[in-house]
Amino acid sequence: MTLQQLEYFLAAVEHGSFSAAAEARHMAQPSLSEQVRRLEDELGVALFHRVGRGLVLTEAGEALRPYAERVLAEAEAGRDAVADVRDVRAGTAAFGTFGTSRYFLGAAVVRTFHRRHPEVRIRVVGQNSSEVVEAIRAGELEAGIVVLPIDDAGLEVHPAISDEIFACSADPAHLREPMTFARLAEGPLILYDVTYGAQDPTRRQLAERAQRAGVALETAIDVEDPEVALELAADGLGITIGSRGTLNAQRRSVINRLGWVPFAEPLYDHFAFVWRRGARLSPATRAFVDAAEARLATLAERLDRVPRHRTPGT
Repeated sequence: MTLQQLEYFLAAVEHGSFSAAAEARHMAQPSLSEQVRRLEDELGVALFHRVGRGLVLTEAGEALRPYAERVLAEAEAGRDAVADVRDVRAGTAAFGTFGTSRYFLGAAVVRTFHRRHPEVRIRVVGQNSSEVVEAIRAGELEAGIVVLPIDDAGLEVHPAISDEIFACSADPAHLREPMTFARLAEGPLILYDVTYGAQDPTRRQLAERAQRAGVALETAIDVEDPEVALELAADGLGITIGSRGTLNAQRRSVINRLGWVPFAEPLYDHFAFVWRRGARLSPATRAFVDAAEARLATLAERLDRVPRHRTPGT
């Protein structure tokens, strides 16, 4: 039993004959009547009494009619539902982010996407790149934005933008020249993302650079939030790190007390979009990725205006 056979059956019911039904559907009458005959053969009953040139439903035909109508109505509703998702009129945009992505995507990308696609549900989750990667790999999320490096097994990685990381302090003595890892190791050092520790991509970069320099980084203060780390550094409690994106988003009261310098060997956060290798993103999530890419491209131009060296109070 096919949808086409049910369509032809109901067309014959509506028009009262095979010839009238075929004419209404702009097709040859033998093709339509043959499909109805095959439906009757499968069901093992006649669906019509042939009366002259017309058709009258049999008892079996009367029994089938409401089910055929319901099946075709459900099929049409299914087509409409798929079309809504295909055309980003419905569905869910499921996207993962790291904690500090609020400095780069924030509410702006959600606001823009919602205005364009008001019927789409938006689900943006995640606290750290390592967490996002595992959720995508497990199928809990379709796509996300992460900070590299990550374990990319089973994933497609599409680089986005890079954001330079600076050494930040309220003490001008720390900021007279580009920061080396030997001087950074002298501390006192304040770092954020304490929960994820060595799993955090930025901390991984710091550890690898320190190892190459032959020093070990030991933190004096560990916190979760980069805003807190920058505020503590602005209070004179030590040296921390901050990227152009995080510094651009801080309160003026913090920035006025804080200065920064680049690293002698420049250090960057590299952002990338990721999803499962070979996966086809849903239209809603694909559209959200496009909106996030556009937002990052716009933001990159603004971040270029953040100076690479700043003395506290200037």
